[in-house]
Amino acid sequence: MKLESGQTVLLTGASGGLGGFIARRFAKLGVRLALAAHTTTDLEGACSVLGQRKGDVHLFLADLRDAEQRRDLVKRVRDQVGPVDILINNAGVEFNSYYHELSESQITEVLTVNLAAAMIVSRLVLPEMLERKRGHIVSVSSLAGKSGPAFQEPYAASKAGLVAFTMSLRATYRGSGVGASVVVPGFVETGIYTRLKTVAGRPAPTFLAPCHPNRVADAIVRAIQKNLPEVIINRYPMRPFLALATLSPSLGEWLTRRFGTHEFFRAAVLAQRKSPRT
Repeated sequence: MKLESGQTVLLTGASGGLGGFIARRFAKLGVRLALAAHTTTDLEGACSVLGQRKGDVHLFLADLRDAEQRRDLVKRVRDQVGPVDILINNAGVEFNSYYHELSESQITEVLTVNLAAAMIVSRLVLPEMLERKRGHIVSVSSLAGKSGPAFQEPYAASKAGLVAFTMSLRATYRGSGVGASVVVPGFVETGIYTRLKTVAGRPAPTFLAPCHPNRVADAIVRAIQKNLPEVIINRYPMRPFLALATLSPSLGEWLTRRFGTHEFFRAAVLAQRKSPRT
């Protein structure tokens, strides 16, 4: 899909570390940005990163855990900005913990914000995209959804779901003019990774060294323009490892352990136990 000035781009999770970089990247394209975030403070922060481009930026408060607010968000964007041409499902939450120690509400929150909200908002914008025979839906997944790291069960499940959701969307609407892509970053130098690194007191394993968030923002633009099914962003090539893991799950499990992925998350969990307020 060709990106053009005047198109309406709805970005969820606009206030997160990665959201700001995505917003700035699209602001350069001259699109009309509809930025959705959870709190008023988050919205103010989302707007401030865009400098003087406030005429092209529209802010929307929305709690994606709430079904009514999800519907209202899409309606307000349509009424105040225009029908959504591009949806970027970027909102996400995670809890790093032993699975049995998570509450049911925490598990539900992760699955709702990361997966269910993305699916429902996509469903809400699809009819008008199909009517116009153009549009694109991008979902921001994670390598956690490919490898299943320890202490990340709900997060990994939700991100794996986004990959499958996108592949089904592409198959269903092939030839309609509406595309779908999933972007799969490893660790990114902002947001969740920054917090985990601080808590764990160590950086990510070498093979999973973080990428700059601009790479993710650029990948989203590329995915839309070329209607790519999946883009993986990692400091080092990841597809050969994922192919091996598919051919031999036992080998994939062993390699993941050797890379130190599980120990990184374990260190964060143990540190949280020592300093609960961190």
